[in-house]
Amino acid sequence: MENILEFRLFRVGGAAVTIGSLIAFLAILIGSYLLSRLVRRLIVRRFLPHRLTVGVRYALGRFASYLMLLLGGVVALETLGVSVGALTAFGAALGVGLGFGLQDIAKNFVSGLILLVERPIQVGDRIELGNLSGDVVEIRTRATVIRTNDDVHLIIPNSKFISDTVTNRSFGHPRVRYRIPIGVGYGSDPRAVEEALIEAARGVDGVLSEPPPSVFFHEFGESALNFELLCWTSKMLHRPGAFHSELNFAIHAALKARGIEIPFPQRDLHIRSAEGLEPYLRSVEARKMQKPEGEEAP
Repeated sequence: MENILEFRLFRVGGAAVTIGSLIAFLAILIGSYLLSRLVRRLIVRRFLPHRLTVGVRYALGRFASYLMLLLGGVVALETLGVSVGALTAFGAALGVGLGFGLQDIAKNFVSGLILLVERPIQVGDRIELGNLSGDVVEIRTRATVIRTNDDVHLIIPNSKFISDTVTNRSFGHPRVRYRIPIGVGYGSDPRAVEEALIEAARGVDGVLSEPPPSVFFHEFGESALNFELLCWTSKMLHRPGAFHSELNFAIHAALKARGIEIPFPQRDLHIRSAEGLEPYLRSVEARKMQKPEGEEAP
């Protein structure tokens, strides 16, 4: 067995690689990988769960995982007799490779590190990127996983979150203000409309009482008086569609209870003159005179 383990396979630089050193190399790599996953899981789920947010614990877990992998790789190379200084040539070759074919991978990896350090987005945040909206589930080495309200998981490259504009509804204060436009008929009392909208907002679960809901009378529209209801919420960040729906139901019920009309676009047509229509109108009047009483002319 000793002879088998000492059997030389090949040489790396000035060091001979044996079967034993190769087995130790692979064992250290596998062990460091499993240990990095275990450390990350312990930091995210067990360590300081009540003192740090999920996003902070996730970032710390990722960094600890990368550190364990780096140390494991260095120790594994030492078992082969390869020193860290001997990796200079490999680093130069890797740099050439990055310059030609691995630009996107390197850019996404660096972007992932920036996301973990600066934390503009964290696991659990509600974000909007272009037309996409969802919750951050995981920030990986190359890409970030976003889950939509339809339970669809999107894999988005990390560089998108660095180069594009991202709306993070969970950043800073965990609350957001929603704006609900509504138009009412011209015969409505604006103050009654204001009271109805505020009452409707206060009756919806999730609307914050502080800051309180407010109503803006925006403009005299073409066929309606245009108002806007503004209200704050911290519970419905991850379900904006359901929150809008509940507000619309409450607004419709409040306006209907007060007899306030929600108009539809319409036009009034006023005929100033009937030039060119006189012969037709005279013929209609003549037919009306000739028809028996109670029968309408066509």
